[in-house]
Amino acid sequence: MCGIVGILNLREPQPIPEQILPQMLGMIRYRGPDEFGIYRDDWANLGNARLSIIDLSGGQQPIGNEDGTLWIVFNGEIFNYVELRPELEARGHRFKTQCDTEVVLHLYEEYGPDCLNYLNGQFAIAIWDSQQRSLFLARDRLGVRPLFYTVSDGQLVFGSEIKTLLAHPNVCAEIDAGSLAQVFAFWSVLPPNTVFKNIHSLPPANYILVQNGELKVQPYWEMDFTVDSPARSSQDYLEELEHLLIDATLIRLRADVPVGAYLSGGLDSSTTTAIIRKHAPNQLDTFSIAFSDPNFDESEFQRRMADILGTDHQVIYCTQPDIGRVFPEVIWHLEIPTLRTAPAPMFMLSRLVRDRHLKVVITGEGADEFLGGYDIFKETKIRRFWAKAPDSEWRHLLLKRLYPEIAGLGGSNEAFVRAFFKKNLTDTDSPFYSHSIRWSNTGRLHRLLVSQPDVSIPDWVREFVPLPSNFKNWSSLAQAQYLEIVTFMSPYLLSSQGDRVAMANSVEGRFPFLDYRVVEFCNRLPANLKLRGLNEKWLLRQLASKLLPPDIWQRRKRPYRAPIHRCFFHQDSPDYVAELLSENALNESGLFNPLAVNQLARKAQSGVQLGEVDDMAIAGVLSTQLVYQQFVKDFKSRLSGLNAGDRIKTVDRTGQIAAKC
Repeated sequence: MCGIVGILNLREPQPIPEQILPQMLGMIRYRGPDEFGIYRDDWANLGNARLSIIDLSGGQQPIGNEDGTLWIVFNGEIFNYVELRPELEARGHRFKTQCDTEVVLHLYEEYGPDCLNYLNGQFAIAIWDSQQRSLFLARDRLGVRPLFYTVSDGQLVFGSEIKTLLAHPNVCAEIDAGSLAQVFAFWSVLPPNTVFKNIHSLPPANYILVQNGELKVQPYWEMDFTVDSPARSSQDYLEELEHLLIDATLIRLRADVPVGAYLSGGLDSSTTTAIIRKHAPNQLDTFSIAFSDPNFDESEFQRRMADILGTDHQVIYCTQPDIGRVFPEVIWHLEIPTLRTAPAPMFMLSRLVRDRHLKVVITGEGADEFLGGYDIFKETKIRRFWAKAPDSEWRHLLLKRLYPEIAGLGGSNEAFVRAFFKKNLTDTDSPFYSHSIRWSNTGRLHRLLVSQPDVSIPDWVREFVPLPSNFKNWSSLAQAQYLEIVTFMSPYLLSSQGDRVAMANSVEGRFPFLDYRVVEFCNRLPANLKLRGLNEKWLLRQLASKLLPPDIWQRRKRPYRAPIHRCFFHQDSPDYVAELLSENALNESGLFNPLAVNQLARKAQSGVQLGEVDDMAIAGVLSTQLVYQQFVKDFKSRLSGLNAGDRIKTVDRTGQIAAKC
């Protein structure tokens, strides 16, 4: 796992000042603290900050091909590189290392952009062809690893994080009002946009080919939820899921360093951890979060699973003040406002992993999205059932059992529950039916913004998430899954609660449920093998019943959440809270209505229990103000004297080490 950066002259060759790439790498040295490398010629500069996991002594980047015409910097892992290498060797390719990065390079040399179809992994790739003067940038199918880019003054600047781009002297941060409004609706910004003007995110499953100064963005893979026809027996599907998930888990243990696992006590991580213990029965370190607030704590189940599986289990104990204390540091790594504090405990957890001297953990993300685990899928099913008899006096009561954790929805206020979920109840032909309530609920936060959006939420989705041509032929569950994956999982979950908070502590997360073979298998499943009645992840539970005790595999999903407003408003509230919410600070950023924010802050300070929308508003305003302060107001002052360090090798275009700095 690594961080990558690069600069490409689009119009004409000219030397790129030598200090820029070390400065860009210096912004992300935590992504790759082990060593650094730079390639230079008059057209392109590539840089890499390496976290050594495979071929520790021989996998230094950049890596060139046999004749030095192709050069690669790479962030991620290719889990099937062991199988790909002999095929390339049989075609005459010669290798200098044992690492997966060189496999990608030769695969591109052999197949061009089609090489992406052979890769099973999580990655961001940059390959420079000095002969053709073309640059190839690519991102993995589901967007596990990030890649950002901008064009400024005739140069393409790219990197693993936005702060690498901002380290370029010609790139500055300016918050985009329309993108900020997206955060306050979807929890994130839909690619290719970011929260900053003119800075773009390469969408998942896309690549860029830059040639003759032109950038062409192309998709290379897409999700398809067309169900097998004819459908097979449940037993056949169960056996295939077991085979695929075991292999997806075991190939993610490939590393030349120890691999640990996150163990939340839920179905998903317990299943993958049990697979590891059964098929690779070495010592295994597992990690989890315990909350001081019992409303969020699942440590009882975590301890039980650790005892059953016999792992060396470590726990980070997280209090509300802890979350408030680390929140500014978390936002520095997220580079985007957030409506949740949930990334903060995940940041603390990855720090615990680092302190235990591990670099890699297996986690359970993806099972809920692809096997139907979220309450929003059940909600959609109930609302569609209710819509068939909208005046029913009892059908809506099924909703009350779904949301006991959310204030105001799990109590006795039946009239509120009914009115809340009845909005647009009969609009079942809308492609956005499943998410319309969530988005309209979150969209209420737009009242806080100075620049409120002049487009509707469905218009945003249509613009940035074009629906596949066969979307209307999918089941209602599949449609909901697709929207959840492209608007929430890829842009928020895998970033703010995944890559960014793990790599902040030099830790790589690996996700068996996001193996593209598992994903494609799950997408072909009949809906009733995912959501049977209101029982989520039915097929996975059948597999888990062979591995886990009944109280774990039968346990109802409990969503991972963290407290919000009480982290910032308590007896020893962090100093930055009052400062960022002051009228002067709000006027300086110019993003929020100071009167509306002041009313919200007074409500939070009063000690009353806030509802979900107000809680999200607190996190959203504070994190946005932090983004403004850290990236717009103060960023350039952070650059003084910054570089990646002394362990940089600079390579000229013939592949010789030219200098050390």
